[in-house]
Order: sequence, then C-alpha cells, then structure tokens
Amino acid sequence: MLETHVALDTGDGEMSTFIVHPEITVGRPGPFPTVLFLMDAPGKRDELLDMARRIATVGYYVMLPNLYYRETPGFTVLRDDPASVEFMFAMMSRLTNAMVASDAQAMLDHAETESAASTERVGTTGYCMTGPMAIWLAAEFPETIAAAISVHGVRLAVDADDSPHRRAADIKGEVLILAAEFDDYVDRAHYDRLCAAFDEAGTNARTHWLVGTDHGFVFPQRFAYDKHAAERHWEPLGTLHDLFDRQLN
Repeated sequence: MLETHVALDTGDGEMSTFIVHPEITVGRPGPFPTVLFLMDAPGKRDELLDMARRIATVGYYVMLPNLYYRETPGFTVLRDDPASVEFMFAMMSRLTNAMVASDAQAMLDHAETESAASTERVGTTGYCMTGPMAIWLAAEFPETIAAAISVHGVRLAVDADDSPHRRAADIKGEVLILAAEFDDYVDRAHYDRLCAAFDEAGTNARTHWLVGTDHGFVFPQRFAYDKHAAERHWEPLGTLHDLFDRQLN
C-alpha cells in the first residue's frame, strides 16, 4: 500500500488530505476507483486513517481530508477537555454541504492528475456529521458519484434548504443508509422521512435501521462501539464493500 499526505489548494486554504491506495503492479494494474472518505466531527485521526486503509486494501484510491482546514490545519477532539469539545461543535456547525461540495471538487481535480486514480465512477462515505454530506455529494455530482454511504449520519431529512432529502431526485448513483436505533440526532420519524423522500423520487437507495445500536457504533474507540454492527457495515451483502464492488468496478 502507498500512503501520502498532501495539501490541496481549495481556494479557501490548504486542505490536508491523507491518500492511500494499492501499488500498481502487473497483478493490480490500476487505476483504482476513487473513494472520498469524509471524516466525522472528532476530526481526521489515526482511527479514520485505519478505516481508509481498510477500504484501499481491496483496490481503491481513498482520500481522507481535514474538513476543518478553514479554521485549523489539524484537529482531533480531546473528549475530556470541555473547550476542545466546544470547539469541535462550533466548527461542525459552521461546516456546510456547499463547502464540502467545493472541497470534493478539489479532491476530484487532484485525483484526475494521478495515474493510480480513476474518477470515472467515484464512491463517498460519510459518518455522523458527514453522513448528509456524502448524500449531498451524490446529488451535486450525479454523473460522477456512483455510490454514497451514510453511517449514523445526522441532519439527513430536516427543515432546511440544504437538507439532503430534498435532493433525492438529483441522485443517479446508489445510496446506502445505515441508521442507529438509539441516536439523539436521528429518531425513527427522521429516518422514515428520509426513506419516504427516496421512495417518492425513485432513488436507488438501500436503507437499514439497525436495532440495538447507538450513534457511533462503527468506531472502535467510541463507547457506543458495536463490533457485530460495525463488521456488518463492512462486509456482508448490502453494505460498504458490496456497494463499492457493484458500483465502482
């Protein structure tokens, strides 16, 4: 595996981005489909780098950016520090879908210059804070984003002009939603509203309400970590690797 950290000029500043992909060999000639891996609110950190590596290992060019770069060159929340947590929520509240769409364009522009990357069919993943952003990107780049995944994403169907559910009809790729049963940010009514929007628009969407799980169940370093549910998000039929295998290759 080849790894690098690059600073991408977005027009709003330099966005530090971790890139990982297989080495191009006779047996793996490349280029590899690009995956935009969007961080959750606690920041771009080793836990996420490991997840990006897990995706890349099976044949993808994965890009993990620091989406807080407009305010700080790097951030990982200190959960036992109230000031750090407060700063995280403040940055989170100021980050918009439009900003992330602009950042995604910068990532795609970079990937297009890389011999190891293909941008013909792109995937994107969003966790918690960026769940709605992954769905938004699928609507913003309908000819490019072939697969979008939201895992315990927040604000997926809210009363706001930039709520992702309002863009359901603009999505041409396949969408996967994994929602936690016990989530202070997304209750069942919120989830049902999103599903109804997909149904009405005819969106190619798979939605799963994971009984017994809490917000953050994917992350091993979270109190809510659920190994069974986390592995279900990776491997079995109808989840991340299955979706990428079908839509990006």
